[in-house]
Amino acid sequence: MQVVRHVVCAMSGGVDSAVSALLLRRRGYQVTGVFMNNWDVVDEHGMCSAEKDCEDAYRVCQKLDIPFHQVSYVKEYWHEVFSYFLNEYEKGRTPNPDVLCNKHIKFNHFLNYAIDNLGADAIATGHYARTSHEDEDIFQNQYLKSSQTLFRNRFEIRNNVKLLQAADFFKDQTFFLSQISQCALRKTLFPLGGLTKDFVKKIAAEAGFHHVLKRKESMGICFIGERNFEKFILEYLEPQPGNFVSIEDGKILGTHKGWFLFTLGQRARIGGLRDPWFVVDKDVATGDIFVAPCTDHPALFRDLLRTDRMHWIAEEPPAELVNNKMMDCHFRFQHQMALVPCVLTLNQDGTVWATLVKPIRALTPGQV
Repeated sequence: MQVVRHVVCAMSGGVDSAVSALLLRRRGYQVTGVFMNNWDVVDEHGMCSAEKDCEDAYRVCQKLDIPFHQVSYVKEYWHEVFSYFLNEYEKGRTPNPDVLCNKHIKFNHFLNYAIDNLGADAIATGHYARTSHEDEDIFQNQYLKSSQTLFRNRFEIRNNVKLLQAADFFKDQTFFLSQISQCALRKTLFPLGGLTKDFVKKIAAEAGFHHVLKRKESMGICFIGERNFEKFILEYLEPQPGNFVSIEDGKILGTHKGWFLFTLGQRARIGGLRDPWFVVDKDVATGDIFVAPCTDHPALFRDLLRTDRMHWIAEEPPAELVNNKMMDCHFRFQHQMALVPCVLTLNQDGTVWATLVKPIRALTPGQV
């Protein structure tokens, strides 16, 4: 008699997670839905839609006749994602909270909860991504916590899972999954990886998930939502007034409330100036934001990226890079950005330099 596999599916209240749970049920798996509450609605005076999202997720689980659980990671999200997010902005960088949220919350705390508390054989999410393993391979994989060392035990034999792009290149979300661990990837199913968004919506309509189809596509900061960024960030960071300075002649063009309100490449709306100026650099020590007078100014382009220690999904650098200290590959620092050819150089301390074949606009510290 065949064993019925238990898959715990992360439910957001949206169409993607709803269809993911539906497809898992159709494959004959025992499915449990879990909604993660990661932001304290009291902090935002009712602005966050978490309660409505939870209700929508519950209705999907009811319709599928599967168990529904709700779990809170408010404290973990604050300490491991949002605090880092604020610190990075204070340092003049532009972090990506969605990448951090996947790394620390969905593919760490949620994964552990699903396996340790709910007895899951695997987890599933509504991300548009694929892996190199079939479902049954994922079920057979041992659940091994990530190694804390740079290189894993050389005598440990593992069939590493590769993270692969989704069939729908426009919706592909592998960029947001780029920091998750090998141990998480080895226990994760992506039911939507081979589908297009349009087809997912068609499945949802045929299944009667009309309440989730009416929802707007989720945007904005992970779990916090879409809102006025300046107003939101100034609730947590004190204003740090400074000057807008022309990169061309050093002339002061205006003032701002804080360097953390701007990112490289962004249009700087400077009072009294009709023509557009764009952010090319920031000096945290002085508070100056350097701007250029056109969107394709040479100062906006870079062809060299220096990283901190790299996160390798396979847990160690590719053999070609280790052996040759250099390797050709492709690079992106934003979701949906076209891949750019580059050459990686591996340094002795584990950091990596990426030399781009051609300069790209607004290469932003903190985005990779």
